[in-house]
Amino acid sequence: MRTSMDSPEPDFPESALGPGVPPAFTAPRRRRLSPKLRRAVISSVAGCVLLGGVLVLRPDDDGPAAPPALPGPAGRAGIAAAAGAPASLPDLTALIGEREAELRKNPGSDRTWAALGAAYVERGTRTADSAYYPRAEQALRSSLRARPHGNVAALDGLAALAAARGDWHGARKWGEVAVKLAPDRWPAYAALVDAYQGVGDYKAAGRTLDKLSTLATGTAVTLRTAAVYRDRGRREDAAAVLSDAAARAGTPTERAALLHRSGELAWERGDAADALRHFDAALAADPQYPAALAGQARAFASLGRTSEAVRAYERALAKRPAPEYALELGELYESLPLNAAARAQYGVLRAQAAAQGAHGVDDALVLGRYEADHGDPAAAVARLRAEWRRAPGVQAADALGWALHRAGDDAEAIGLLRRATDRAKGGSLRSALIMYHRGEVERALGLTGAARRHLGEALRINPTFSPLFAPRARRELAALGEPVPGGPAQM
Repeated sequence: MRTSMDSPEPDFPESALGPGVPPAFTAPRRRRLSPKLRRAVISSVAGCVLLGGVLVLRPDDDGPAAPPALPGPAGRAGIAAAAGAPASLPDLTALIGEREAELRKNPGSDRTWAALGAAYVERGTRTADSAYYPRAEQALRSSLRARPHGNVAALDGLAALAAARGDWHGARKWGEVAVKLAPDRWPAYAALVDAYQGVGDYKAAGRTLDKLSTLATGTAVTLRTAAVYRDRGRREDAAAVLSDAAARAGTPTERAALLHRSGELAWERGDAADALRHFDAALAADPQYPAALAGQARAFASLGRTSEAVRAYERALAKRPAPEYALELGELYESLPLNAAARAQYGVLRAQAAAQGAHGVDDALVLGRYEADHGDPAAAVARLRAEWRRAPGVQAADALGWALHRAGDDAEAIGLLRRATDRAKGGSLRSALIMYHRGEVERALGLTGAARRHLGEALRINPTFSPLFAPRARRELAALGEPVPGGPAQM
């Protein structure tokens, strides 16, 4: 479901507004004070409620000002959003309820519609419940109807929504419109970093990150900085940025997000024990952070603790039914081998992807990887060719190259896999899976030296990168044997 500036704008359904949550704060009417009393009173301002709201505390006429009230759940979620930090799921739920209740009273408020749309996007992203995305789009378009011109908050939300759906061109379009209207607001730059990464424009992603970093310093900026560093092959720098930010994190959910990403980096470099420590710490900070459960599952699988890995994947899927988790669990089952359980899990993957697709989410990469290895490679090629034309980045090049190999076209496959590892074209990511794919295609083409080099590099990067494919990489590397003594004859 693509967003378009000239597409029809559906009415927001009344049924989408669930039971309201009482506002966390009230803003009492101000009293006029005498000059003498005004000088004696201290007023406090607690700032930054989502999308520009401000909480004002009234002085006490009879004495010193009362201490500021602590934010309620909705207030905490609003403050987190304004600071570029993730809110806890209970706080986010409270914020959504409060905004829905406000709109029953004042359905013409463009600010409240925009705030509700942004909250729906975050909720859908965090829980993988894509049903929130059509509701987000309707809320954001309702905001635009209420205020058609200069409504940067709604444009920010539409850019974030498109990025959440994997619609990188839509995210770029809305983000660029938003930053043109308000070049000193940070949210649209965050969506643009994601969009440029998604379409494979890594230089533009870097420039946008530089601008974003001058405007904000929150967790949203830190996570994107780490992502850009990782994709440039600077994994150690990414880990350092995340570690520093986690030590300064202001909320448990913020800390969980940063520790989870640190754990992913540790797992990618082959240190499953360190990764598990990070995922455990993330869940200790916020037990409701489902991505850390999937991270735990990968780490358990890498450490050979397969029963624990299965249980962690099941818990992750219960909290966040993401197709990539279903694919990973299916491959774990297949490696055991529990083929009937694997087939059932692949059925879950297809159902989840179909549900997400109905709500405008693009799961072409995960579906293409599934089809290439466990389904119909020709269907994978067709799907991934379209994805490559739409977003020619490193991940699309790797996925299409591997699908072509599985379909029997190694001559075309090797060109794409070389591109996926070409630093001049953005291929700086040190990925064990990408190196394995390239090595396997080179082996099939009889390029023994290159195959030996890249299969070996895959296992050096992460010896347990996949419970299904890492053992195959070790077997194929052993079958290639050692290089001929003395080097190539022409030397």
